[in-house]
Amino acid sequence: MASIEFFDVKLKKKVMVDEKNIVKVTFKTKGGSIRYGIRGKTSDGRNLTKFVNKATWDALKVPEAKG
Repeated sequence: MASIEFFDVKLKKKVMVDEKNIVKVTFKTKGGSIRYGIRGKTSDGRNLTKFVNKATWDALKVPEAKG
């Protein structure tokens, strides 16, 4: 399994999260456009979010978050 790099604001450093702990998410802006991101869970249970482009989002083979 591959890992994806996130920036952990609490620790102020980059961390690696396994793909098994990552889901794809979309965010709707006030203007109506859609932003694409991934959300990873650290080993201590905190959520980390990273914005990605549409091509990267489509290429990831991870589940999409519900709701």
